Amino acid sequence: MHPDIKALQDKIAAESFFVKKLTDEISKVIVGQKYLIERLLVGLLCDGHILIEGVPGLAKTLAVKTLASAIQAKFQRIQFTPDLLPADLIGTMIYNPQKGTFTPKKGPLFANLILADEINRAPAKVQSALLEAMQERQVTIGDTTYPLDEPFLVLATQNPIEQEGTYPLPEAQVDRFMLKLSVTYPNRSEELQILDKNTATGLPEVDSVISPKEILQARKIVQQVYLDEKLKEYIVNLVLATREPDKFNLRIKDLIAYGASPRATIYLSLAAKAMAFLKGRGYVIPEDIKAIGQDVLRHRVIISYEAEAEDLTSEDVVQKVFEGVEVP
Repeated sequence: MHPDIKALQDKIAAESFFVKKLTDEISKVIVGQKYLIERLLVGLLCDGHILIEGVPGLAKTLAVKTLASAIQAKFQRIQFTPDLLPADLIGTMIYNPQKGTFTPKKGPLFANLILADEINRAPAKVQSALLEAMQERQVTIGDTTYPLDEPFLVLATQNPIEQEGTYPLPEAQVDRFMLKLSVTYPNRSEELQILDKNTATGLPEVDSVISPKEILQARKIVQQVYLDEKLKEYIVNLVLATREPDKFNLRIKDLIAYGASPRATIYLSLAAKAMAFLKGRGYVIPEDIKAIGQDVLRHRVIISYEAEAEDLTSEDVVQKVFEGVEVP
């Protein structure tokens, strides 16, 4: 092992100690959902927002709430509804009749972890207000612009089955989310544990095991994780294969309407570094890229009508890309 990587490895082993403590705390309340918890930590370590899709009742909200409790972070849950206004998120100016002046009243966006519940239930104006805050990390009330606290992470949920009265997010806005997670049902033994936990006296208390300051420190170390040149090329090839599949001998051109954007390349390398960090490693291996690949690409590859006619999803297409692109 290269001496620099060896030194980095030791540093990461020391700095990633909180990962187990954090997952243990969350597991006190959440049964199973290893995939969801791991991805939430990736978003936290990469400063990337997450879109969570899954049917109701899969503990999406509870997982986010529990994570916030475990990191001493300010948590706000915003239930998105069709009558929500941008001011309900960012705040507004309040008139003070005694002084004859306006003072700003900050909205619920001024927190560390924001849970935007059922984001596709609110109209486009509200969604764009949230997405501007996500992108710019700041909010303007009246004439003044206020920076948002670090870390600032938006976790949005959407329900895939009920399309009545929803406003689907445009592709350009979905692209702002680093990861899109697809949360599935628990298995039999997990379902039994859920039954036991939730019919007992109440959910266990979660202790704070890490401060926001330590999270920001861990982010700097994640960026230092070693990514080999060959793996950088592999990441670029994966993204290019969604745009020009013919160059990689993939017969899927008719299935793709639009390939992944350059954000996919950036986020795939960052997320792979975070995966390595979570495993206590100072360098990325191809398995890290493959493990997180679907979550980075599933919402960035737009499938064609032909794919829909064949009953294929963007996940099926991304899977074909991973199978077809040579691993270094």
